Amino acid sequence: MKNGKIQVCVIGSGRAGMIHARNFAGSVPDAAIAAMADPVEAAAKAAVKELGIEKYYLDYKDVLNDDSIDAVVVVTPTVFHEEIVIAAAAAGKHVLCEKPMAMNEQECANMIKACDAAKVKLQIGFMRRFDESFRHAKERIDSGEIGDVVCVKSVTHGPSIPQPWMYDIRKSNGPLAEVSSHDIDALHWYAGSYMKEVYAIAGNYRCPDAAKEYPDFYDNVLLTARFKNDVQGLVDGAQGVRYGYDSRVEIVGTHGIIFVGKTNNYSVMTCSPNGISTPFVKSWQNLFIDAYKLEDRKFVESIIEDKTPEVTGTDGLEAVKVVNAGNTSIIEKKPVTL
Repeated sequence: MKNGKIQVCVIGSGRAGMIHARNFAGSVPDAAIAAMADPVEAAAKAAVKELGIEKYYLDYKDVLNDDSIDAVVVVTPTVFHEEIVIAAAAAGKHVLCEKPMAMNEQECANMIKACDAAKVKLQIGFMRRFDESFRHAKERIDSGEIGDVVCVKSVTHGPSIPQPWMYDIRKSNGPLAEVSSHDIDALHWYAGSYMKEVYAIAGNYRCPDAAKEYPDFYDNVLLTARFKNDVQGLVDGAQGVRYGYDSRVEIVGTHGIIFVGKTNNYSVMTCSPNGISTPFVKSWQNLFIDAYKLEDRKFVESIIEDKTPEVTGTDGLEAVKVVNAGNTSIIEKKPVTL
C-alpha cells in the first residue's frame, strides 16, 4: 500500500479495462491506479496519459515483479485469464477477473486453487450484482415479498455486431460466454441455487460473414434451465440487434413478480405526428457505470477487511460450466446435465 491506498494495475486497456482504471483513478477512496498493462504500446501510452499516471507495462509478467502493486484487474481475452490469474496469485497480488472467468471448468478450478493457496482475494466481474436496481430486487426476494422464487428470466440484447475473433466458438465460447454470462450469474443469484440441467437452441441470423468459415457460430440463443432447488430459468441472448442495449430480468414467485432493468436512456417520452418515442439505452457502459464503481469499491473492501468477495470464483466457475453445457446442448440438440 502507498499513502494508505491499495495500488492497482489494470491488465488490458480496452473498453472495460478503462472503466475500471478510471474508477481506481478517482472513484474508489481506498485505492489508486498505479499502472496499466497492455501489449500494444500505443494503447498503453494513451491509457496512462488519460489517467494522469506514468507507469505502464507491455508484458503482464513485469507487473507481477513490481512489489508496489497490491492488486490487478484482469481485462484480457478469456483465453489468457487462467495463465494471468495463476501467475498473479503466485506473486501475491489480489485479483479482480472480468467475466467470463475462463474457457472451461478446469481452468476456473485451477484459478480458485491458486488464489486460495496464495491467500489472495479473487473476485469475478459480474457487475450486475452491484447495480442498485439489481441489488434492490435481490433484497425484495430475500425478504419474501413475492414468496418462493419459481422462475427467473433474463434478457441481454447487444446492439453491435460481434468482433471477428468471436466467430470461432473454440476461442470465444460464443455469445453464451461473451453476452449471456451476466444473465447466467443473475439467474444463479436470484434463484439462490446453481443450475443442474440446461437445454439451448441457437442460430446465426445477423452475421452472414461468419457462416461459411464458422458454421457453429450463433448470434441468437435461448437457454432454458432447471436449478438444483428446482427453480426454472430462461436466458435470452442476442448480438447485433442494433436498436440499443437491452438488459431486463423477471423473477416470478409463488405470489408475485419482480421486474428489473431500464431500457429508456432518459425518463422522457416524445409525442409528435411521427409517433411516440423514448431514447433507448445505447450501451452497457452507460447503463452499468455506477455498478462498476461499486464493484471496484467492494473488491478493495474485501482486501482491506479480509472478507470473502461478494462474487466468488465458484460463482464464476458455475457460470462457465453453464456456458460449456449450453454450447454442447446447441451442437448435440439435446438437454445436458451439469
